[in-house]
Amino acid sequence: MFTGIVEEIGALERIEKTSGFCKLYIRAMKIKDDCKPGDSIAVNGVCLTVTRLFSGGFVADAMAETLRRSNLENLSPGDKVNLERSLRPADRMGGHIVAGHVDDVGTILSLKPEGIATIMTVGVSSDLVKYIAVKGSVCVEGASLTVTDVSESSFRIWLIPFTKENTTLGLKRVGDHVNIEVDMLARYLEKLINHAGDNSENPYKIDEAFLQKHGFV
Repeated sequence: MFTGIVEEIGALERIEKTSGFCKLYIRAMKIKDDCKPGDSIAVNGVCLTVTRLFSGGFVADAMAETLRRSNLENLSPGDKVNLERSLRPADRMGGHIVAGHVDDVGTILSLKPEGIATIMTVGVSSDLVKYIAVKGSVCVEGASLTVTDVSESSFRIWLIPFTKENTTLGLKRVGDHVNIEVDMLARYLEKLINHAGDNSENPYKIDEAFLQKHGFV
């Protein structure tokens, strides 16, 4: 589990591709000091398991399913990556609850300067945009961000100077692909709403009648 607060910008030293998976050699200094094989680290928002350490970094494997749902396979040696260690119970929740299970890859449609900030518009599929809400949270390349606008096929986020300087988002350009993870609470809510289907006898079905009964409408 993660918070979407990037701890360090690392770099891909090399990538070894084989049938069905790839091995990533990632250079990192800050998080390596408190890292051991078996630990989980979010790499551009993708939860990966550290398999071993090397001088100046760590190695992690990315399986076929991970490669299908993320942009990790498209990384090249020298590319920068956002890194975050898994959440400890005593940590402050500066972002939102992030599983590190990327839902899809989005495309940066525009970057518009606005004062000291940059407005980033990201295109996503209609299947994914339904889980994204204005003022809600979304994880882009492993960074927890607040959504400011949503359309039928895209959403907007504002990048403040600190975010641009301390994550790889400040290096992104129009047309770049980015890993997207929606707020897991939205998926659980959808599951609850659809849980009973058309079974009106189910007391746990969340519909308008349920909300009225409990004072929400």
